[in-house]
Amino acid sequence: MNELLLLIRLVLFGVFALAAIGKFLDLKGSEKAVKDFGTPEEFAKTFAIALPFAEIVFAFCFLFVSTSWVGAIGALLLLLSFTGGMIWQMAQGNAPDCHCFGQLHSEPVGKKSLVRNVVFSLLALFLVAQGREGQGLSLTDGSSNLMQLILIFILLILVAVGLFYIRKLIDQQNEILRRLELIETFSTDGLQQERNDAGSPHDGLPIGAPFPDFDLTDMSDRRVSLTDLRKKDRPTVFFFMSPTCNPCQALLPEIEKWEAEFGDRVNFLIFSSGTRDENAGKFKVFSGDVILQKKREVAEMVYARWTPTAIFVRSDGTIGSHPAAGDGAIRELIDQIRSGKADANDVYFAGENKITGKAPKIGTPVPEFRLDDIRGNSVGRDSFLGKRTLAVFWSPTCPHCTAMMDDLRSWDKTRTDSDPNLIIFSDGDKDAHANLELNAPIVLDAGYKTAEKIGMYGTPSAVMLDESGKVISETALGASTIWALIGKRK
Repeated sequence: MNELLLLIRLVLFGVFALAAIGKFLDLKGSEKAVKDFGTPEEFAKTFAIALPFAEIVFAFCFLFVSTSWVGAIGALLLLLSFTGGMIWQMAQGNAPDCHCFGQLHSEPVGKKSLVRNVVFSLLALFLVAQGREGQGLSLTDGSSNLMQLILIFILLILVAVGLFYIRKLIDQQNEILRRLELIETFSTDGLQQERNDAGSPHDGLPIGAPFPDFDLTDMSDRRVSLTDLRKKDRPTVFFFMSPTCNPCQALLPEIEKWEAEFGDRVNFLIFSSGTRDENAGKFKVFSGDVILQKKREVAEMVYARWTPTAIFVRSDGTIGSHPAAGDGAIRELIDQIRSGKADANDVYFAGENKITGKAPKIGTPVPEFRLDDIRGNSVGRDSFLGKRTLAVFWSPTCPHCTAMMDDLRSWDKTRTDSDPNLIIFSDGDKDAHANLELNAPIVLDAGYKTAEKIGMYGTPSAVMLDESGKVISETALGASTIWALIGKRK
């Protein structure tokens, strides 16, 4: 029995020592992990340092009979806290990176990490139940057989650490190879290759806009449309690739791992160009659907001008991310999906907009206001309730605004019950708007004070609001992206 207690102490020593060392080697990763688990940002850095410090203290407590019981209590409290946090995140549908062993090994929260924590908790609980005086043999006691067992155990820990570092070196080597392939794609004979058609990732359709429908065939000549994917009631990550793209080929093994990791929560689908024969050899390792574009029509519609590019589309068919162009950006997008509740219809993955310098106002309710439209009617927050509404921010002195007015007027007069309502926010004199001939109300908002609270970033721009008067889209800048919010192309 005493030998078993010593062995349990050594196991827990190894676990907590490795966890502490791994976290100390990656304090930034530890800080991100504690934030993902709900720690307030102002305390995250302190907690990221305090946690591995506590782990290393408890680890060394297990080496001595006199302190082992205290270490077991501390370790049990930590493990129960970790386990409770994991259960809470899983109940919310989230899968943040546990960062349990820091730089040495990390994985998304799931059944595997939960079971592991429960096992360690039971070992710590067993030591606590033995009392302060029942912690087994001291490391200086026992027979030669026991010392051999201890040495073997220490050797196994060293081997495990070595394997972790070898794996990390292999991952780094693969990353270097992918980068070299990317450089080869974007260069010729050491000279920079012009890519004037690449565009910016923020040229994409606004978050909240419907993903354009398509009707194409896959590698088995089976017809596939966006409607077919929505029947599965799951979000989708669309990858835009090419059979001649080396970085795309290098990314495929990772896509396979992501598909296995996310299981049946997220669809993974590849859009490619070229013939069936050209794609068959390149994407044969991918188990998901590979859809063949006739040219690059879908890619062009969503501004996926680079390969590889990925876009997250929510289960309701609306866009949930900006285009992630390049393998590095795609991995960042997958990390965000891993940490968020991907199956929620209001989830989105984007930081601040590079053009506006501001984060989207998605989820923000329309503030209370009361203004008159050009006909003298009172318009307020209640005007947005009961039906989706497209709020357009317009100006009579803006040439881009006046250029889109004919199309806006035509749509306004032919809107059906399935189309959203329309409200125009403008500035200036009432007379400047008298000849626009719109059925929709034109609200005169002096200085755009109300419009800015809803999401206006210049003119013309627009946001979509839901039936409760809450912003559900990114601000669309310019006529083409405004039309994209209602699923139209101009």
